[in-house]
Amino acid sequence: MSINPEEINVLSLLPQRPPFIMIDKLSHCDSDSAKAIFTIREDNLFCTNGAMEETGLIENIAQTCAASASFKQFSEQTDNFASDKVKIGVIVMIQSLEMKRRPLVGEILETTMTIESAVFSTTMVQSEVRIGDETIAVCRMKLLLTDKAPG
Repeated sequence: MSINPEEINVLSLLPQRPPFIMIDKLSHCDSDSAKAIFTIREDNLFCTNGAMEETGLIENIAQTCAASASFKQFSEQTDNFASDKVKIGVIVMIQSLEMKRRPLVGEILETTMTIESAVFSTTMVQSEVRIGDETIAVCRMKLLLTDKAPG
């Protein structure tokens, strides 16, 4: 049975908890790519003066990757999405980071990631953050998926 990632509560895919959630939903996920949606809210931890800081965009990209990994893990194994079984990931490296502008409160981010390579628990991804037709950030990111779960 195929599971639509949009039907899964994002909290079951991430070890983070509010107010540190930087994606609203995973809208697409396949074997080598994923897409997440996030609306910038005024009370966001990373917002100052009506715009999200660059660190918030980096966390948005990382959480898109984490949600994708969790979705694949659960849908391939058990179909049982449970946040206490989500593995914790760590950003190992950020490369070729280009931030064109900060997103404003009310804007909707569409963050895509594509896996370039995966060796054991380390994954290199290419990511892009868009608002409508405008690309506002791109980067390559290396992530390490640990064996640890939250708790």
